[in-house]
Amino acid sequence: MKVRETLLGALVLAVISFVPAYSEIVQQADSGAQAQSPPPSGTQTTTVPAQAPAQGSAPLRVMVGKSLLINTTERLKRVSLTDPAIAWAQVITPTQILVHGRTPGEISLLIWDESERSRSFDLRVDVDVSACSEEEHRVFPDEQITVTPSRAAIVLSGHVSTEDVAKRAGELANAYSPKVVNVLTFGPVGAQEVLLQVKFAEVDRTALTQLGVNFISTGGGNTIGTVTTGQFGGFGTQSLSQKNGGSGTTTTSGETINNVLNLFLFRPDINFGVVIQALQTKNLLQILAEPNLIAVNGKEASFLAGGQFPFPIVQPGNGFTAVTISFKEFGVRLQFTPVIMPNGNIHLKVAPEVSTLDFANALTISGFTVPALSTRRAETEFELQDGQSFVIAGLMDNRVTDIYNKIPGLGDIPILGNFFRSKSVQKNNSELMVLCTVKRISPSNEPTAGPTLPKPYMDPAKFDKSNK
Repeated sequence: MKVRETLLGALVLAVISFVPAYSEIVQQADSGAQAQSPPPSGTQTTTVPAQAPAQGSAPLRVMVGKSLLINTTERLKRVSLTDPAIAWAQVITPTQILVHGRTPGEISLLIWDESERSRSFDLRVDVDVSACSEEEHRVFPDEQITVTPSRAAIVLSGHVSTEDVAKRAGELANAYSPKVVNVLTFGPVGAQEVLLQVKFAEVDRTALTQLGVNFISTGGGNTIGTVTTGQFGGFGTQSLSQKNGGSGTTTTSGETINNVLNLFLFRPDINFGVVIQALQTKNLLQILAEPNLIAVNGKEASFLAGGQFPFPIVQPGNGFTAVTISFKEFGVRLQFTPVIMPNGNIHLKVAPEVSTLDFANALTISGFTVPALSTRRAETEFELQDGQSFVIAGLMDNRVTDIYNKIPGLGDIPILGNFFRSKSVQKNNSELMVLCTVKRISPSNEPTAGPTLPKPYMDPAKFDKSNK
């Protein structure tokens, strides 16, 4: 009886000593115990070489909730994992190990063969990013987004078009993991360029009609005087002098005409004259500019066809006043910023402007004339597809200026009152149209083709008959 109890205690002690102290999973690799079985469906398979270094030769990776099947060329005796909470391992056959990922982390996998030779491998368990990657590419098909795992975090890398796309991609990844590392870059890409072909067309029409009469009498009908509305021209100082003669006293007058306008008549026999302003003017101005601008995606490009004029700026100082000169630009100006959208459309911010010098509203300072600027400007944002055009029209400016002067009483007389009235009618009509065409282009390494000649080179056989 004592012999049986001694043998039973020794057997229990042998079984306890065979179990590892750090909860390793041990299975005997007996070829007769179980037959070869196929790997479970949906698992990854890797092969461990026979002559591998002792430490950290081949890092292994498995996703959380997925399995990894490891094939070896040598028969195994037992396996061990440093932390069973991160991964779980089971010997399927004497040459196969099934590793299942539980939680993200990095541990060591140790295996022993039948000769008690051990090998160690780094095993990394990452989160599963396959579903997140498919969803990112479905929502943003035209963006370059790469989804990779890093233990418990999802890493988003690549380049996207705008900052808003990068933020939305990060929010989408948060649905699959609370830890998201968003290293997406955004902004313009140098290889993407936009060509803008612009045509400016401006027509400016001006019509001016002036009509007025000034009368002068130096003694006709024993009357000396002038009649004028003061709108066109006028008369200067008048002088009267008396002379005593044999027949009595006579009065003579002197009159100065400041402006003879465009028609002047005088009858010396009756001492009566008239100055007439009868003028009709028509002006037509056409401005046409066709600039072609190339801009990098997201960058602003500008164009100016015109010039600059000096503009004085008064700067008061201590006891003196300084005048500095600043230059203002005028002419045909265009500023635009293209942004290529993820769907291939081109978003444009366009600001065309046409300005001219306006001397009618000029300002005179210390003898210097500073002209005003007449400006037509538009600013808008819109989207177009490659090769489409848009037109900005309706920038019209119609002005009618009527100025009438008359002498009270005399100007109200029917028919004859027209001689005591003057008028000036000015009509301005200007219209601006901007036509833009956008095209998406890219740099090319091909050599630029030379200009085509209007006629081919001369054939020496036909030009010089002596060569025949």
